[in-house]
Amino acid sequence: MSLALAACGGGDGGSDDATGAAGAEDTAAAGDGATAEDGAAAGEELSGTLVGAGASSQQAAVQAWVAGYNGVQPGVTVNYDPIGSGGGRELWLGGGSDFAGSDAYLDDEELAAVADNGTCASADVVELPLYISPVAVIFNLEGVDTVNMPPEVIAGVFAEEITTWDDPAIAEANPDVELPSTNITPVHRSDDSGTTENFTSYLDVVAGDVWTFGEVETWPSELGGEAAPQTSGVVQAVQSGDGYIGYADASQAGDLGTVAVGVGEEFVAFSPEAAATVLDVSERVEGRGETDLAIDLARDTQESGAYPIVLVSYHIACADYSDDEKAALVKDYLTYVSSTEGQQAAADNAGSAPISDTLRTDVQAAIDSIQ
Repeated sequence: MSLALAACGGGDGGSDDATGAAGAEDTAAAGDGATAEDGAAAGEELSGTLVGAGASSQQAAVQAWVAGYNGVQPGVTVNYDPIGSGGGRELWLGGGSDFAGSDAYLDDEELAAVADNGTCASADVVELPLYISPVAVIFNLEGVDTVNMPPEVIAGVFAEEITTWDDPAIAEANPDVELPSTNITPVHRSDDSGTTENFTSYLDVVAGDVWTFGEVETWPSELGGEAAPQTSGVVQAVQSGDGYIGYADASQAGDLGTVAVGVGEEFVAFSPEAAATVLDVSERVEGRGETDLAIDLARDTQESGAYPIVLVSYHIACADYSDDEKAALVKDYLTYVSSTEGQQAAADNAGSAPISDTLRTDVQAAIDSIQ
């Protein structure tokens, strides 16, 4: 009950406010084209409440999904609390929610705990990559809108080895940009974050000799900079000071400057299309169940036009629910989210990349297996 109340309550109006069906008016336009055929089960009217929690990166997409689904199933209320990926997985594993949103798939220890969460009737899990978005390296530097950075330069900035904007390593990649001597202030997430895990995974793969902290969900304590909670907190912190730089889901970059990332012989700016290209050259994680669609991203791709700092955010649910009604609601909602209408609503509202028809086939098969 406390989670549902928190999810329905108003916040500061930022992107990390909780989302419920009652607040869907602001984004109703995103779901105006939703149909029962492409979304929820046609002809079957459901009622009840679904409680989800997790990744704040999905927030704008969740608003569109809730609005669109409410048009298909007005009797179902969906409450989602954007408490962060780590918090969402922890809450779901503790039996406090019906599904989780996460910017990272479950690790082996978490998978082993699924059967004991009180919501699931077995150890089988459904993990669906339903939100695909680039992670933007955002900055606030007076007079500069974009800069090029090779992977080792991005790693050097966040490892605090490159400390001014006119450092030769940055200047060399930006011969036509007048860079000031302003100090660089890195901003990172203060909470356990799937966005952090995705970002540091990229740094670890492409510049492990510079970024020596590995792939982590919690920012290394030995590094300084500024810390801020959730996606909106990082964005607000970067906005607050000249020379600040951070990382955030691209849908929330706003008017901040952004980095074009070195890939092969070119620099690639973020876009949904560039993010989707990375998934096309990536493979499934080995050793997982048929309904677990975790993806091993090709962070070091040299594919032209690919943006490698990509966030794939999952919906995590039980393959077997202890409650028949809850299973029906989860299946119906996830069917809408993965549908062409649901994915387009998220793309329109959050700038995400819709999943491919091939991936949708696999996703729907996993959803259909929920019981």
